[in-house]
Amino acid sequence: MIMLNRLVIFGLALLLCSCESDVLYETNKRIESGVWNLNDAAHFEFETADTSRLHNFYITLRNREDYPYSNIYFFVEMEFPNGKKSIDTVECQLADEQGKWLGNPTSNLYDNRFLYQQGKQFPLAGRYKIDVRHGMRTAALQGITDVGFRLSYTRQ
Repeated sequence: MIMLNRLVIFGLALLLCSCESDVLYETNKRIESGVWNLNDAAHFEFETADTSRLHNFYITLRNREDYPYSNIYFFVEMEFPNGKKSIDTVECQLADEQGKWLGNPTSNLYDNRFLYQQGKQFPLAGRYKIDVRHGMRTAALQGITDVGFRLSYTRQ
């Protein structure tokens, strides 16, 4: 019986570790005082040598209950190792039509993970830079406490 319990615990530990092994990069940036200014980009840098596998890109966000909108727009600028840049505009829903927050609640904070790009290959090996800015009409956006970027392999 003890051997069986140890095998079950070992199997669960192995399963938990293997679930996270697909994550290549994940970092969150704290927004001081919970007010995200329009010109303040959350900056992320990572390096990759793998140009053959498919990747998923996520934007993570933590908002408070006093966030005044049900959605958020992001401007996502990616700089490639050769210096070229691409810019995307992304809209993400934070609340449903009744105003109920969609993120995972923790006290008065809500954690959100948005799939930004799915199944993308890196065209070049090297250092990539990502800047995420909010694209809302309010210059000082209240109620945002953290912005993050997550990169993982696509499961096949």
